[in-house]
Amino acid sequence: MDKFAGVCQSVLHDCKLTFLQIICDHDLFVEMPGRDPTDRNYLSSVLIQEIFLTLDHDDLSQRAKAARILVVLICKHEFDARYQKSEDKLYIAQLYFPLIGQILDEMPVFYNLNAIEKREVLVVILQIIRNLDDTTLIKAWQQSIARTRLFFKLLEECITHFEHNRTGDSLLLGSSSRSPDAERPASPKYSDRLSPSVNAYLSEASRHEIRPQGTPENGYMWNRISPQLSSPNQPYSLREALAQAQSSRIGSTARALRESLHPILRQKLELWEENLSTAVSLEVLGIIDKFSVAAASRSISTDYAKLDCVTSILMGLLSRSQPLTFWKAFLPVVYNIFSLHGATLMARENDRFLKQIAFHLLRLAVFRNDSVRKRAVVGLQILVRNSFNYFKSTTRLRVMLTITLSELLSDVQVTQMKSDGSLEESGEARRLRKSLEEMADVRSKDQLNDCGLPVTALEVAAEGSTDNRWSWVEVKHLSKCLVQALDAGLEHALLGSVMSVDRCAAAEGFYKLALAYAPVPDLHIMWLLHLCDAHQEMQSWAEAAQCAVAVAGVIMQALVGRNDAVWSKEHVASLCRICPIVGTDIGAEVAAAEVEGYGASKLTVDSAVKYLQLANKLFAQAELYHFSASIQELIIPVYKSRRSYGQLAKCHTSLTSIYESILEQEASPIPFIDATYYRVGFYGERFGKLNKREYVFREPRDVRLGDIMEKLSHTYEAKMDVNHTLHIIPDSRQVNADELQPGVCYLQITAVDPVMEDEDLESRRERIFSLSTGSVRARVFDRFLFDTPFTKNGKTQGGLEDQWKRRTVLQTEGSFPALVNRLVVIKSESLEFSPVENAIGMIETRTAALRNELEEPRSSEGDQLPRLQSLQRILQGSVAVQVNSGVLSVCTAFLSGEPATRLRSQELQQLIAALLEFMAVCKRAIRVHFRLIGEEDQEFHTQLVNGFQSLTAELSHYIPAILSEL
Repeated sequence: MDKFAGVCQSVLHDCKLTFLQIICDHDLFVEMPGRDPTDRNYLSSVLIQEIFLTLDHDDLSQRAKAARILVVLICKHEFDARYQKSEDKLYIAQLYFPLIGQILDEMPVFYNLNAIEKREVLVVILQIIRNLDDTTLIKAWQQSIARTRLFFKLLEECITHFEHNRTGDSLLLGSSSRSPDAERPASPKYSDRLSPSVNAYLSEASRHEIRPQGTPENGYMWNRISPQLSSPNQPYSLREALAQAQSSRIGSTARALRESLHPILRQKLELWEENLSTAVSLEVLGIIDKFSVAAASRSISTDYAKLDCVTSILMGLLSRSQPLTFWKAFLPVVYNIFSLHGATLMARENDRFLKQIAFHLLRLAVFRNDSVRKRAVVGLQILVRNSFNYFKSTTRLRVMLTITLSELLSDVQVTQMKSDGSLEESGEARRLRKSLEEMADVRSKDQLNDCGLPVTALEVAAEGSTDNRWSWVEVKHLSKCLVQALDAGLEHALLGSVMSVDRCAAAEGFYKLALAYAPVPDLHIMWLLHLCDAHQEMQSWAEAAQCAVAVAGVIMQALVGRNDAVWSKEHVASLCRICPIVGTDIGAEVAAAEVEGYGASKLTVDSAVKYLQLANKLFAQAELYHFSASIQELIIPVYKSRRSYGQLAKCHTSLTSIYESILEQEASPIPFIDATYYRVGFYGERFGKLNKREYVFREPRDVRLGDIMEKLSHTYEAKMDVNHTLHIIPDSRQVNADELQPGVCYLQITAVDPVMEDEDLESRRERIFSLSTGSVRARVFDRFLFDTPFTKNGKTQGGLEDQWKRRTVLQTEGSFPALVNRLVVIKSESLEFSPVENAIGMIETRTAALRNELEEPRSSEGDQLPRLQSLQRILQGSVAVQVNSGVLSVCTAFLSGEPATRLRSQELQQLIAALLEFMAVCKRAIRVHFRLIGEEDQEFHTQLVNGFQSLTAELSHYIPAILSEL
């Protein structure tokens, strides 16, 4: 060996390795180094030197042989009964420890090995490390940051090469696990080329029982498995079966190799794989724990700004399938690491790590295994505890968890098919919801002991203070926000099959997702744009415009919060008046959400202008020009600040066109109506969450009552089954849901009018002219009313003296135009008018309509044609002979005979005053009409005068004073 040491010809080098392998394989030989450190151990030195040279050799067979010799050396020491004392193991580990240093110095040598050789070398490295004392291990981390990183790169390789995926059983159904049946080469952990000593070691390891906590005993790297699998009826040993399968080329893939084994051997193989993987993961976890303690005392060389050695290993462990034994050991280690290095790990520099660990804890919260799931809940509480400790709130963590929950829901199957073909919530979604709710449950802190944590683990006290910062109220808010996001995702998934039919429900699905992800600007904007597209497909231009305004509002809020824009809080407030959702307080979350890949990069002035322009275009299509004008006023400051005079000219030209359109709407004799509104009540269990709820629907202005009845019937008949039918209630009477027929689902659809801001709802007037008297600018509505005639005897209709009127006022959650086509009714109030009040209201309505025409200023004084046409229409309906029955019937009903005796003095005076005022305004209107007409309208004017005189004569029989008044 002296003569041929070092680099030599391939044939001679192969002979050297064969010679060394024979010596190491000999059953009676266990190389035992000398005790004295000055005593040079010849064979040990030769082995290390020759093995390392060979690992960098071009000949693959020689590299494999060198790797195997390393494994044999470790195995021999592990199993030799003479050397089981801890001091012997420590001495041997210290002797071979320089080999790890050599590998770190020449990492390309390791990376050039194939998977089998890498795994065998990693077994050696782990076995050396596990027998080292902490002092020697820490010395390995004291040389340089680069060398420390390389050390942990080797540990990452261990996690990768010993990963175990349980065959046919993914703890998380449908997510985050690769198919165990993937066609890949048979695992190189098993090889018929292993030496007899190694095979004996594996056989010995496979005959032992697993320990409760998975802690290896007597230094064995392999955990022990159940002895009952060693059955005398087995055809042969696991090693022999694997060797035979591979030699006959049956085991070319993992699936083929497993299927070729006897069921008992297959189970033993499965347990052996899992034990090996668990042992490696636990060993790496223990090293990380020691490393974090050493790093806390600043006694090693590492990147203290990010602690990337710790974070990379934790992510490697979390991202791979692990058994329950590992999760039991994992949580205490993570708690210790965060206790020692929480400030570093929670800092913005470690955003990627924090997002990843949040994702994996949420993933574990979906597990079937309740023990793992509860540990995930406690893990989330540890993150909350650190959030309270370093940020004094959970705002930033809520953003992180919202982001990661969104990513998780793209992997988790939240719905499952029922026997009737419909969808329902899946078990995964139920378990995730349960975990998120348990996170805010005060009783969950009782599980800390079961998870290996101290009972004070969730307490958060500032240094030198006894005040606990932990707030269950804030944790409950965090939990509620996450559950809301989960429910929104679930509801959206359940709507998948009916989204094309029930467009309102589909829009609400996008809207709820947008609200749930409001803390994360990117996700909030994404769902708002989905909603905007859905509205444009339905030609709901006002709703689509509101979505564009909401997107611009999110961006503007962020820019104003950073003082990074030409806008101010006043500009945001003006945008809020157009779209109230902009006023939602998400400013703090916007700042906190600047996580890697999320946040600031897309929140620019140009993006805001882009969506403001889209909103302007959509509002113009909806003919809501007053909103378009407000939008243009927000774009102009941007171009002013940039001195973009060309763009400013376009803006002002556009404003001119917008204001002309507004003037045209206001000058029109026919009141402008931008939409129609309908109240829809849902009654029936088949409606699900809609049951016993009322909504106000906003529909295009040309949609009549019959149209919406037909549309809603078509939508909801498709949701009925053989046990349910759909029926539409034809009137607007009050519905008692308890009296309705079971098995029948009812829709009650009623046309409603929007209420102006300053409107007197207790006024007796009818509302046929109410919108014509309102300003075109006031087009935001959150209150609606409808009038229902009734009689005290139960009939719907009766004579004027018996006709009562019920006015119902509805308050919606939010205002129209909104981000959705329908808003839920949150408040309903009723007011009743007696027959005489009803009659007075009818007369006052006609009086007000005439007075409005006389007093309304017109935009062009030279053009009186629109005013003349409007005046003629109202006068003809008031004093023409053929319609006199309306006013005369009131007199007949209330001023003659028995009804007149029933009226109170005050009511009688109000009725007479209303009639006198009506006739006075009619007389004044006829005079104005005379001034406006030409020759062609003289005959019509004569008819109006004759009608007025005839009406006056008739009324004088009931009100003699009318002759002197007029």
